[in-house]
Order: sequence, then structure tokens, then C-alpha cells
Amino acid sequence: MKQSHFQGFIAAGSAFLVDQVTKAIVVANAADLSAGIPVFPGFNLIYLRNDGVTFGLLGGAPWWSLTVLALAVCGWLTVMLVRTANPVEAIAYGAIIGGALGNVLDRIRFRGVTDFLDFYAGSTHWPAFNMADVFVVGGVGLLLIAPWLSAKFQTGT
Repeated sequence: MKQSHFQGFIAAGSAFLVDQVTKAIVVANAADLSAGIPVFPGFNLIYLRNDGVTFGLLGGAPWWSLTVLALAVCGWLTVMLVRTANPVEAIAYGAIIGGALGNVLDRIRFRGVTDFLDFYAGSTHWPAFNMADVFVVGGVGLLLIAPWLSAKFQTGT
């Protein structure tokens, strides 16, 4: 196995583990978090279940359909991870895969995803999200800047 593949699979496992541990803590404290707990101005911890995807899109869709879609995307991303020799891309693919699999497990267990990070400004709240979402978005962002990062590392500047 190439080092980049190993790094990608470590990223996937780490993302999955962080997501599942944080969700387990939230679920164990669901009663206390149902109304939300202010952490600092602009951020609350809250317990929500989302049966849709990002921003609640596709809410009400059968849980299994979103699970099948996510698993298909994970399969495709795994192929991309195995095909790349670029460690930055491998880590990015791994982060996305791990985050997606964390949400898949929630859908299988709870028929929805556990969300708990609530950011807001005044009375305007960003849709609540979880660490899986952070890894997916972070992985996509890393993929977008991977060519620049790789070029920078290759030239040493």
C-alpha cells in the first residue's frame, strides 16, 4: 500500500471516529441539549435530528435512499483515493469518506443524522451540523486547494 493510501485511510478512520464519539456524547446528553446550551455568543450546543441532507434538503426522503446514495459516493471516492498518488488528495478523500460514513451509520441507527453545532448571528441561525459535515466540507475544500498545495510542496516555496 502506498503511503498516500495509508494516509487517506487513516484520515477516513479518524474522521469517522471523531464524528461518532462526538455524536455519542450528544445523544447521551440529549435531554440537556434539546433546548440548546450557549457556549459563547454566536455558538450553542443543541441536539437535533435531521432526516435530510445539508440544510435539511431532501428532508422526508426515505432514510435508505440517502444511505444508498452516500454509500455509492463513498465507493467512488474510495476508487479515487486508491488511484491518487497525491497525499493531500488522499487525505481529502479520506476525510470526506469518513464523514459520509459517520452520517450513514446515523441514518442506519436512528433514521436521521444527529446535528449539534449551532452557530448564529443575532437571531439568524446557520443550519445545525455535526463533525461529519465538518470533515466532508473540509475534505472538499482540501481537494480544491490540493493542486496549489502540491505545487507549493514540490517547489519548496
